[in-house]
Amino acid sequence: MATVLRERTRRPVAADPKRRPRNGRRRVRPNYLAGIGGFVWLGVIIIPIYYIVITSIGRQSDFYTGNPLLPSSNPTLDSYRAVLDNDFLLYLGNSVVVTVASVVVTVGVSLMAAYAIVRSRARMVRLTFSLFLLGLAIPLQATIIPLYYMIGQAHLYDTLLALILPSIAFAIPITVLILVNFIRDIPAELFESMRVDGASHWRLFISLVVPLSRPAITTVTLYNALNVWNGFLFPLVLTQSADKRVLPLSLWTFQGQFSINVPAILAAVVLSTLPIFVLYVLGRRQLVAGLTAGFGK
Repeated sequence: MATVLRERTRRPVAADPKRRPRNGRRRVRPNYLAGIGGFVWLGVIIIPIYYIVITSIGRQSDFYTGNPLLPSSNPTLDSYRAVLDNDFLLYLGNSVVVTVASVVVTVGVSLMAAYAIVRSRARMVRLTFSLFLLGLAIPLQATIIPLYYMIGQAHLYDTLLALILPSIAFAIPITVLILVNFIRDIPAELFESMRVDGASHWRLFISLVVPLSRPAITTVTLYNALNVWNGFLFPLVLTQSADKRVLPLSLWTFQGQFSINVPAILAAVVLSTLPIFVLYVLGRRQLVAGLTAGFGK
């Protein structure tokens, strides 16, 4: 009886012809609908960028007469010279100061808060995490009037600090959420082994959490830098002087009451996107890894 059962077990199972072809390789059918959708989406992205670049190297006199989708027959860099001669470096410096200060403080505070939330079992710490998540439900536009009043009472109106502090406050909730989800994936055995060797919490944070969380740190750094760099509402409401303008507000310089210099505005757009584009290219791999690790669960 046992021999019969062994022979039945060794009998090969016939392959299902509906699931696998005769040559043993799984047939992959091309997804034409997804391919067409991908090309359409690529055109939606590429065409505006192409329009901005070719218009920025054109002339203002040819803007209303020529075909908007064809390059100018007489390309020029006068618009870029006009932008650079019109305090562009001042606005660029203000944007760099506001972005770097906001991102550095946001990532540093959020990383330490995320470590405490993951490693602590105290009820107060879990309540603090709930307060961080509550910040995600508050829209920025709903707080602009009380924020304007608070900045005025603190005598910070029309200063760069008036842009830095609200940017930090609104960036911390989503940053803490991303970092908490990533730090929770670090094996607990690594923490326990270092604790057995006598490592303190600060040593665990510097030698274990920070190196292993590098993809998530890059992700939140790029995300927050992009939001602060392109922020328009805070600079519009909380600053007034020309020397406190950031790059999004500098576009107004090329717009008059009855006229607008379109090539100069688009040249300013191209120049203002270059720093954040370089930052994205440098951290692209870490950004993709951080997004996959943070939202793949």
